[in-house]
Amino acid sequence: MDHDPYGLSDRPFQLTPDPRFYFESGTHRKAMTYLGYGLAQGEGFIVVTGDIGTGKTMLVGRLMATIDPARLTAINLVSTQLDGDDILRIVALALGIAIEDCGKAQVLARLEAFLHEQVRVGRRTLLIVDEAQNLPISALEELRMLSNFQSGGQALLQIFLLGQPEFREALSQPRFEQLRQRVIATHHLTAMNAEEVAPYIMHRLACAGWNGTPRFTPDACRALHRMSEGIPRRLNMLAGRVMLQGAIERLTDIDEEVVEDVAADLYTESIMPANEPPTMPFNGAGIAPRKAAAPDAARPREAAPPAQPSYDSYAPAEDMPAEPRGATSHMRDADPSAALPGNLAPPAIKQPPRYDGVVPDHEIPAAVAIASGLAPLRAGDMPAAPAADRGTGHAARNAELEARLTEQEEILRRTLSLLVELMESDAPALRNPPSGGNGGNQDAA
Repeated sequence: MDHDPYGLSDRPFQLTPDPRFYFESGTHRKAMTYLGYGLAQGEGFIVVTGDIGTGKTMLVGRLMATIDPARLTAINLVSTQLDGDDILRIVALALGIAIEDCGKAQVLARLEAFLHEQVRVGRRTLLIVDEAQNLPISALEELRMLSNFQSGGQALLQIFLLGQPEFREALSQPRFEQLRQRVIATHHLTAMNAEEVAPYIMHRLACAGWNGTPRFTPDACRALHRMSEGIPRRLNMLAGRVMLQGAIERLTDIDEEVVEDVAADLYTESIMPANEPPTMPFNGAGIAPRKAAAPDAARPREAAPPAQPSYDSYAPAEDMPAEPRGATSHMRDADPSAALPGNLAPPAIKQPPRYDGVVPDHEIPAAVAIASGLAPLRAGDMPAAPAADRGTGHAARNAELEARLTEQEEILRRTLSLLVELMESDAPALRNPPSGGNGGNQDAA
């Protein structure tokens, strides 16, 4: 089924999170690393927070797609407007436990029996709670008590909490000290940076069967980042409307002007944030009306047809040369689709790797790099390619960069293991310090 006049097989910028379109930005890669680390530990809480639209639900979907159900029983709760007793019941129901006409004590007993049975058959249990900022104090306390279930020194339940920034602020309060001491890792999702927008657009288009049309120019990608602030949901909403505008006007190239026109429409419709209006001239009544575009033979835009285009039979017109831009040699002005063939087949969406309780060797939290004194690899460390070879040298430079990153992450992994062993070996000495002498520097002072 065609979802677009450009011949796409799917909607590339749908607002509903779909793990097939997961894009590993820098912040999402770090979050997945922490989630993998937490799964390897098999205990405690892991907290991931982020502003609205930064991809928390997409992260959960990606994680659920990577879990091996033969080794891990995972449930995801999305309705969190619940008190303490109700959260216990919804957890039990999600695990398939019969609790009809059961009191709280019976629910807890059946939950513990189920968790023990999972351990006996070689499976662990993971509880994922989305929108955790809506949980009342009583519900958080019940979840903390559930994390106390143990068998032979092994935790029976592990809990991931995902919420908005106010949840992270709430956890810093003194009354959550007991819960905070059980958090083994935390990460805050941030917006994508400007350099990630073009790969993000190309990735989602390719997953939807993109064949080379339409093309987003570099200035269009920068405008998309500026208007959306790098928030994935806003970016999807804006890019989806831009694609619709391009279909109506039969565009083969989408540039900055198209993005700004659509952003102005969304702003007047109160869809885009009111505190981030598009960069357009204003008059006393609000946004100034759009001026008519001057005719330009080099611009690949056609006059809108009198009738609505057919979404089933329309085929894009032959590619026309792009509007000339100011001469520049900076790599960010390179067309993100210039190095791609004209008829690009959609990539095969591979099955993501499964987590089996072991952190992959090539993944390690970035905080370990700071603790170990190893400087992270910077993009500027790579030698600059001549301007004539930029279109063909991307693959080689990316391969070299990936190799260096893999080597550095393996070093960090070994460093983490040494740090853990050192802390464990020093723990007895810290708990039982020598009692002789004059009391150290305090007495000397």
